[in-house]
Amino acid sequence: MAPPRDHGKKRRGQVKEAALAEADALISLAPDALDNILVRLHIRDAVRTSVLSRAWRHRWEALPSLDLHFPCLGGDDGAPAGLGSLEGILLRCPARVRLFHAELDGPYAGRVHDWLFVLARRGVEILDLSFNDSFPTLPSSVFSCSRLTSLSLFGCAIPLLPAGFVAFPELRKLTLANVHLEDYGEYQLEEIIRTSPLLDYLVLTDVFIGGEYIREWVIRAPNLRHLTICSENYYGWILKDLTCLNSAVIDWFDNVVHNDFAKFLSGLVQVRKLLVVSFNAPVVQMTGINWRRNEMCFIELILSKARLLRALCISYGGNVVMSSEDAINELLTYKRASAEAQVLFKGKAEEYY
Repeated sequence: MAPPRDHGKKRRGQVKEAALAEADALISLAPDALDNILVRLHIRDAVRTSVLSRAWRHRWEALPSLDLHFPCLGGDDGAPAGLGSLEGILLRCPARVRLFHAELDGPYAGRVHDWLFVLARRGVEILDLSFNDSFPTLPSSVFSCSRLTSLSLFGCAIPLLPAGFVAFPELRKLTLANVHLEDYGEYQLEEIIRTSPLLDYLVLTDVFIGGEYIREWVIRAPNLRHLTICSENYYGWILKDLTCLNSAVIDWFDNVVHNDFAKFLSGLVQVRKLLVVSFNAPVVQMTGINWRRNEMCFIELILSKARLLRALCISYGGNVVMSSEDAINELLTYKRASAEAQVLFKGKAEEYY
């Protein structure tokens, strides 16, 4: 009597053969088409295509560029899933690395220097590093990534600029959140911003600068279109030459606002969209106002949001667009969050410098 046929095994074999035939059909596509397919996959999925057939075994290694994402997914005992295979990926695939994003903790944080060295040589363009628990000092090799267009750092300390640092000539986006700078780090940050001529997006959130004294430093970025500053402390920011600024978010604790705040505000007069999250200065001075519509809207915002405001002192500049009488009449119509707020008109600005 003949043994019963294993129909399930036969069906599995047919499915496997169909998958192999489909994979072989894909490999017959033009190389550009195959690259377009593989670069859209997560790197782990791209590597897995090597099991499709012999023709696919090394296909992913010929990719022209790599996007490497390693978020924390709970694998590898809580470490970023797949990050342990990074060295093997970089060793087998010599492609340019367009993007590298990783959420790092534990032993992986200590290997960042070697990774950054390789990434810099591969021309990394987008670098996004988050340190979840160890708060390490970032290695200075990050400054060798000269082709960066976007740099985002979270939960780390930034070292001093190394000797010979030139610039990030292609940097367009800089995001620093929960980072520490050493003493005189404000000048280091000023240099990074100043030597990034294409910078158009800047976010500084909970950036702590070491040292006992507050020193003034300049955010100068002629192509900047968006600025966010969120801080519990005042670190001497001065805004200059932000001629393209379109939007800004200022989120400061009440104790940050003081007499120098008017100098800071003078760098925002050209902004089109402004969000002030915490604004409770007892006295605000605005000098050189020309009664332009954006300036009037800004004054109205201060009066309507500053609950502890006692005095708003205004002096006008040399290029006014309406008479002082008309401007004052309009100011009198604005609602005030503080019942004690007074608007004090100081005349022409040059008399009070």
